[in-house]
Amino acid sequence: MWRELGKASFAVVGHVTPDGRPRSSGVIYMVAGRRMYVVVATDSWKARHIELSGQVAVTVPVHRGGIMSLLAPIPPATVSFHGRAVVHSAGNLEDGELGRKLARMLPSERRASCRVIEIEPEGWFVTYGLGVSLMRMRVPDLARARVPVA
Repeated sequence: MWRELGKASFAVVGHVTPDGRPRSSGVIYMVAGRRMYVVVATDSWKARHIELSGQVAVTVPVHRGGIMSLLAPIPPATVSFHGRAVVHSAGNLEDGELGRKLARMLPSERRASCRVIEIEPEGWFVTYGLGVSLMRMRVPDLARARVPVA
């Protein structure tokens, strides 16, 4: 599962506002170790709301279809999970290999005004369409799977 997550770079992150309203946002991410990292603006809703609750839900679309996707509409496969999230100032993560990888995600002039959300998946990865043929993807019971995070 981590290999699939490492190949992609776009995810939808869901969270709740302080008054309990659900929100979701598209984000660009990277994977290092068994964590997902997202860089956001310091004053963004994502940074403020996720910092308060520490809980997120994540869905990563995984491109499928190859040449077939040019001929027929093929939905992406998905990997979904919930997890704990910690919001860091970018300066706290500048050193080492992780810092170098994060630096590639953001222009140097914006590094001082960003936060890094570190997401640790918990429980299960819930997948749809991974490891099955495109024909089997049409049958939900055959296309769904649960894989332990650990």
